[in-house]
Amino acid sequence: MKFEDLKLIEPIQKAVDIEGYTIPTPIQEKAIPIILEGKDLLGCAQTGTGKTAAFAIPLLQMLYNDKVHEKWPRNIKALILTPTRELAIQIGESLGAYGRFAGLKYAVIYGGVSQISQTSMLSKGVDIIVATPGRLLDLVSQKYIRLGFLKMLVLDEADRMLDMGFSHDIKRIMALLPIDRQTLLFSATVPPEIMNLVESLLQDHVKVAVTPVSSPVESINQSVYFVDRKDKKTLLMKLLNNRGLDSVLVFTRTKHGADKLARGLVNKGIVAQAIHGNKSQVARQQALSNFKSKRTRVLVATDIAARGIDVQELSHVINYDLPDTPETYVHRIGRTGRAGMGGTALSFCDTEEKGCLMNIQKLISKKIPVISF
Repeated sequence: MKFEDLKLIEPIQKAVDIEGYTIPTPIQEKAIPIILEGKDLLGCAQTGTGKTAAFAIPLLQMLYNDKVHEKWPRNIKALILTPTRELAIQIGESLGAYGRFAGLKYAVIYGGVSQISQTSMLSKGVDIIVATPGRLLDLVSQKYIRLGFLKMLVLDEADRMLDMGFSHDIKRIMALLPIDRQTLLFSATVPPEIMNLVESLLQDHVKVAVTPVSSPVESINQSVYFVDRKDKKTLLMKLLNNRGLDSVLVFTRTKHGADKLARGLVNKGIVAQAIHGNKSQVARQQALSNFKSKRTRVLVATDIAARGIDVQELSHVINYDLPDTPETYVHRIGRTGRAGMGGTALSFCDTEEKGCLMNIQKLISKKIPVISF
């Protein structure tokens, strides 16, 4: 299938052509027609699968067809909720690219900065808002934003929003929206909390899943160490003595565990930083920037905080704690082996985690080789 087979209108197709898109990714091919039919959708797709275009392109087309751009003053007809400033900015850039000929106006709303430029844009009238939950509610309370005319709602990285503590904010936002709307929810993983959200937000929805999480990248070399919990830090230090591990992403189960481990590594002379949902936007961005530029050798992260990490030359992923959900393991190790390159994924498994390991191996249909410690 080609993009021209998706029945895009001329202004959108022209923009897509300029972007150099010819063949849609699997999530785009499956999701765009469903969204254009006006159906609610649950999209299961990981970072790097083209999901932003999968919801942005049909959203722009539907608003264009409604001729919202001809009305004045403009009413907000679409809201895209995302957990972080970085993602909000990225989505805004995509809307600008795909909608350059559509005549629609959008605003990107997030906290951590002055609201003056944001409220100035809102006062001129916009059709689409891309927002983080906290700043959105703040501007709603100040009456800069009214959501009573909303037709489309998109929740991107829904699992990450819940992990970062936005559950209460999302409920408050939902109470402000018209019941008669189209809702699109995208999530890389589908834990029970997401299914609760699906049941409360989506009506007669269609589920689309791509890049099955049971299919890890074949180029990734996977191994596991059986180790007592008390010896995990010793094992990690032993591995880091090998300078060949020059760019290492370490996953812990909890935010507290990430901070504690990062501090321990720093005390041992390892340049390390932690990244998780309790960190400020600035701190997360700085930690990620240091890691990408290799000023930081080890980045210790929780699952959701690492969602946006795309480092082409990431050599190793280490599962310091095995995840409770086997699908999350595949998402973790997918941070390495990017763009067809090789990568190494090492896992530490203590006695209490053996059940997790069995579930992972069952999901990926592969026995992970054991290395003696």
